[in-house]
Amino acid sequence: MIVMILGLVIFLGMHSVRIVADDWRREQIARLGEPSWKGVYSLVSVVGLALAIWGFGQTRLDPSVVWFPPMGLRHGVALLMIPAIILLVAAYVPGNAIRARLGHPMLLAVKLWAFAHLLANGRLGDIVFFGAFLAWAIVAFAAARRRDRAAGLTAPPSRLPATLATLVIGLVAYYLFAMHLHVWVTGVPAIAMG
Repeated sequence: MIVMILGLVIFLGMHSVRIVADDWRREQIARLGEPSWKGVYSLVSVVGLALAIWGFGQTRLDPSVVWFPPMGLRHGVALLMIPAIILLVAAYVPGNAIRARLGHPMLLAVKLWAFAHLLANGRLGDIVFFGAFLAWAIVAFAAARRRDRAAGLTAPPSRLPATLATLVIGLVAYYLFAMHLHVWVTGVPAIAMG
């Protein structure tokens, strides 16, 4: 559990610099240059994420169960992950209406992913892992929206083909991950059969 928490602190801490120390962040970018800052940011983030994932896996070896979620919640997770994956895709497809309307779809995807996984997992390690991501995403989304309002940003124009592409790519990505990749990545099937 300690390794997982350390990894979460490093990863989510690095991703919180803009929230808690934006002036310091700008100073570092000016001092190091944007490519060097991005390199340091990425390296620290990868180390933190690797520690968090490894530590998370270790918590499953000797789990402390806090509660036993009803089996039906697994189906709820499967359904919630459809919009979560679409939101994730919306963060990368330029000109889609989802991003234009909601703003910061990746943070919304993380919120939905973490919330969904909290519903279906009652082990302490799961609660800490997914709970940390949910708490961070809530704070990060609120901070990003405040920055947008302060900068006077408005919704960018969107195009129907980009929105349709976002939906199609999101649904295909959901299918591939849920039916094939989830068990390979996590060791747990995404959708329990039977």
